[in-house]
Amino acid sequence: MHTVNRITLDDALPMLAAARAKAEEIGVRQTICVCDDGGHVIALHRLPGARLTGVEIAMAKAFTAAGHERATHRFNEPPDGPALPGNEAFGISHMLPGKFAIFVGGFPIEYDGQIVGAVGVSGGNGEQDKAVGAAALGAFADLMAGVRAG
Repeated sequence: MHTVNRITLDDALPMLAAARAKAEEIGVRQTICVCDDGGHVIALHRLPGARLTGVEIAMAKAFTAAGHERATHRFNEPPDGPALPGNEAFGISHMLPGKFAIFVGGFPIEYDGQIVGAVGVSGGNGEQDKAVGAAALGAFADLMAGVRAG
């Protein structure tokens, strides 16, 4: 028997709030998506003025990070990023068209050594997407620290 932890809407909402606050602090109109461990959307927020395309992109980033249990930018980090030309997963982004993202903005959510979901961020440059994603992950860590302490 294997116990599976999974995030809920109550876990996702503080993540969205923290991500939104960070996006507003740095002046970027982002779309933030939180999904469960199966890549299914739990919560999504498109900030006012964020690009319409950001919704699908944020969802794809979250799906990919959850499904592959890695930050999406790691697919293309030289020299061993598996999706780089000549490496073992080159062309993987053509699988599941529209759902598989191999660029910055998808981050797995970990709890007790398990991937329990992911967050996808779209709308800024790579560093901005990372900062907003880090804010979401920090909010989750804070929430879980409170659960463990309580």
